[in-house]
Amino acid sequence: MKDLNFSHSIAPKKVIRGFNSWDQGKKNISSICHKPLLLGRSKETLGTRMSLFNDLKLEKIEPLWDELLHDCCEEDLQRLQHQATITALDGVIAVGGGKVLDAGKLIADRLNLPCITVPLSASTCAGWTALANVYSSTGAFDHDVVLDRCPDLLIFDHQFVQQAPIRTLASGIADALAKWYEASISSGSSTDGLIQQAVQMARVLRDQLLIDAKEAIQNPNSSAWVRVAEGCALTAGMIGGIGGARCRTVAAHAVHNGLTHLQSCRNMLHGEKVGFGILVQLRLEETIGGNQLADQAKRQLIPLMKDLNLPISLNDLGLAGAAISELKTVCDFACREGSDLHHLPFKVSSENLLKAMVTASEELPISASNSTAI
Repeated sequence: MKDLNFSHSIAPKKVIRGFNSWDQGKKNISSICHKPLLLGRSKETLGTRMSLFNDLKLEKIEPLWDELLHDCCEEDLQRLQHQATITALDGVIAVGGGKVLDAGKLIADRLNLPCITVPLSASTCAGWTALANVYSSTGAFDHDVVLDRCPDLLIFDHQFVQQAPIRTLASGIADALAKWYEASISSGSSTDGLIQQAVQMARVLRDQLLIDAKEAIQNPNSSAWVRVAEGCALTAGMIGGIGGARCRTVAAHAVHNGLTHLQSCRNMLHGEKVGFGILVQLRLEETIGGNQLADQAKRQLIPLMKDLNLPISLNDLGLAGAAISELKTVCDFACREGSDLHHLPFKVSSENLLKAMVTASEELPISASNSTAI
């Protein structure tokens, strides 16, 4: 029997969730740090971050205000690390979306400081995980980094998250749905009990999202919204924590990573690109893997994605006029050596991927559903 021992961080030390959870959570911060970096980014979240800054001052905490200038990129990371060092900061509080949360976690990891995450949307599970994605200063994905630990404290305040554009929740739904489609094909045959359980949690999360997603989008005051928002931001992170690196992302995230290299779809959110990547992965499973159930999965997903205004084609991503050379750049990056795409149980070339991207939302003729080649 193979040794299944491995080590990774599963969850934040403490999670506080619910409406007005910031009021409870801020009282825990003084036991973690007294002079933290308060990191944010967008103009849209400025008011919330200013309110948090003032609250921290009332708690006798002296935060240093700073902002990302780009995505989570080395230029910003180096600047912020230097600032944290010369001002003797003793913690990081990251307030915002996925890239802000990733940057905060990575800075804390590099400087061995405690980290507190305060998501302001449910667009990703970045507030939970011991993982950070690093981009170029222009927003192109470069690589991911496995961190030593998850955040020391995660405060998921429903009131904050409800203020985010509804588009961010739809994006989070697509990102969370990918947990099942990617983990099941990369890790579904694992003999490791924890990985098996993580895969099944991903299936349950998918089913919950399929049931509740439309109501959550239509009615932010519903119990469905709570289940969906927490599923996207918390449960999805827990799945990755329990499953670890062996419960992997696969083609859906590889497609996202490639798409970030095109300026023309940089305005698309992380989960929007990942959601399109799910359809591309299912197309590959149909045409190369010979998986007849993949077409059924697409038929189930596409109507929901349309209802949530999620992109299901290159046109929807703003790539209607993209040159073949641009799309080939996407595919070459997604298929590069070491890409998560290669966790598929069959080989995929850049040419295979290009065809799958172009036809991702199309239905295969019945006679072609058993084909093993595009």
